[in-house]
Amino acid sequence: MTSTSSTPRTWFLTGASRGLGAVWARAIVERGDNLVATARDVDAVRPLADAYGDRVLPLGLDVTDTAAAGAAVARAEEHFGGIDILVNNAGHMLVGAVEEATDAQVREQMEVNYLGALWTTRAVLPGMRERGRGHVMQVTSLGGVVAYPALGLYHASKWALEAVSESLAGEVAPFGIHVTMIEPIMFPTGLATQSPQTTPHPAYRHARELLYSESAAHGLEVGRPESTGDALLALADLAEPPLRVLFGIKGVEAVRGEYDKRVATWEAGQDLSRLAHGVRAGVA
Repeated sequence: MTSTSSTPRTWFLTGASRGLGAVWARAIVERGDNLVATARDVDAVRPLADAYGDRVLPLGLDVTDTAAAGAAVARAEEHFGGIDILVNNAGHMLVGAVEEATDAQVREQMEVNYLGALWTTRAVLPGMRERGRGHVMQVTSLGGVVAYPALGLYHASKWALEAVSESLAGEVAPFGIHVTMIEPIMFPTGLATQSPQTTPHPAYRHARELLYSESAAHGLEVGRPESTGDALLALADLAEPPLRVLFGIKGVEAVRGEYDKRVATWEAGQDLSRLAHGVRAGVA
């Protein structure tokens, strides 16, 4: 796929060395765009620069380091003259019950998935505002909308990113900046196996069983990571990109079921809602 833009755009992609990030990095440069490819280990993204030359700027970046995020964005803007699209993809998935997680694991999950995306987002906004255009793509997850047992801390980080991104979209729209939450469903990227794990406690064996049974009940299907590159480029080409987009199929059904349950729960608790407002049963 070739770019529909008359001039190459510049992308800033975190987590570019593996999983969906590696797929997207190759898709971006193969279409002729410029890419700032970041990873914790810069050597993991150097092969892209070796293959595509000056169109790729490989940078080492720990997204949890606020100063490092700002410095990486400044370096990218100096090298390419500006950033058109930010893709916050860096992240991991802590598997385990809430009680099982250590304090350090809880903090790391939020620092990488939520705060890491926040730091890079804040760093690119001044340049995008000055140029009057830009697109911030936040990689959340179907798990940013629904929540399963044994993934509570992961969900918390993605729900937080969804909340701040929705608020951000309203804040930056007047400057010509778009925000999109990309919500992948199920792709075999090794995310779970390569991410930190809690030490299982026998009391929470049922939680792991529920994780797999509930996700299976939604009928979710495993997709091909290679196909997501085409979707990412198509998203970038939209004049009015959506605030949210699910990558993969069967996600809409899962989300609809989740929201139906929420509304039903709120409706069932209307007596308590009225009581909290000072309206007692039988009183008009």
